[in-house]
Amino acid sequence: MTFFKELEARGIIKQLTDPSLEKLLDRESLTLYCGFDPTADSLHVGSLLPLLTLRRFQLAGHRPIAVVGGATGMIGDPSFKSQERSLLQPEQIQANLVGIRAVIARFLELEEPGGKPRTARHAARILNNGDWFQGLTFIEFLRDIGKHFTVNHMMAKESVRARLEDREHGISYTEFSYMLLQAYDFYLLSEKENCRLQIGGSDQWGNITAGIELARRIRASQDGAPAPELFGMTHPLITKADGTKFGKTEQGTIWLDAKRTTPYQFYQFFVQTADADVLTLLKFLTFLSLERIEELTVSLKATPEKREAQTALARELTRLVHGEEELARAERATQALFGVAIRELDERTLLDVMKDAPSTALSQERLTTGLLLIDALAESGLCASKGAARKEIAAGGVYVNNERLSDTAAALRTEHLIAGGYIVLRRGKKTYHLLSFG
Repeated sequence: MTFFKELEARGIIKQLTDPSLEKLLDRESLTLYCGFDPTADSLHVGSLLPLLTLRRFQLAGHRPIAVVGGATGMIGDPSFKSQERSLLQPEQIQANLVGIRAVIARFLELEEPGGKPRTARHAARILNNGDWFQGLTFIEFLRDIGKHFTVNHMMAKESVRARLEDREHGISYTEFSYMLLQAYDFYLLSEKENCRLQIGGSDQWGNITAGIELARRIRASQDGAPAPELFGMTHPLITKADGTKFGKTEQGTIWLDAKRTTPYQFYQFFVQTADADVLTLLKFLTFLSLERIEELTVSLKATPEKREAQTALARELTRLVHGEEELARAERATQALFGVAIRELDERTLLDVMKDAPSTALSQERLTTGLLLIDALAESGLCASKGAARKEIAAGGVYVNNERLSDTAAALRTEHLIAGGYIVLRRGKKTYHLLSFG
């Protein structure tokens, strides 16, 4: 199967500006780019598909460029947004650029400083479009770039038209101009980097085609030799089967930076993927072979309770984003959640696992004399009263560090401490409370 055919088989290709791109990709090594605006100091799981598509291209022998939007991030892309983004201050954008660069660098094999490639023949680059917009004046931009676009043409773009039809919010001139900035990115990269392909989500179709049109018009006005043809390709936007946004949970966005979303939380997010979504995500976001994904498809239909497809998805992506060591830590934490292996977790992992559980801080002196389990259950609120705690213990529904205690006279002591100063109480199957002792 050719590289292009595999992209098709995985469902990664939604739109192409020219079907001849298929033969070109199989015949030549192309330079391509995708843009990422610095709206936060990390990318989130919604950015995985374009990031991993760049990685697929690099592994297939093509040269990817990731453009971080030091300039476009000052404005914000209006494409299919219901209202204008809040404008970020330059200092915040610069801080965001640093974080985003670090994330992107984990997915692509980059050139060394000074432009020297590493081991890859097609080392990737991370460029900031703020570098080429910085010296361009407003008058120069209007004269040299703006003249190639008609307002009629821009208003015809679906992403712009949707905002124009929204009488409440409309679209500002600032956001309306965003298309021109992204179009100029593509033109400039085609001139300076011989970049012939831009990829992005399907919401970027209007911006991508605008870049191709701008390059054609500028070159036509220069009466020079015909330049290589430019291409655009979009991938589908990932949405969940229930219509909710991919990457959003009740706790918030799932980020690719471990400081914002821990590897354990990241792993759990994908383990909990719905059956209706998991096969699509396996095709889009993993490098598992299509044959292996077909095996997981059979398993999902025959024994969905085993969740083999979800586990494979979580393993592949946690390894890819956070590394083998963090994957092992996340799996240990997952296995320990309902077993006595919880005693073996280090403090960081235990706190990560118990992040959403309520907690109570107590003096360690209380363990020296023995803290009655009944008192601990009542004080923590895990049981409504000492009487309720006594009944729950007698019924076998209380666990200390995932070990059942059925003695109503049981007391917690220093030997029950785990991870340096904690005891995990559990009532029933899923109701946890963390006691911390200082």
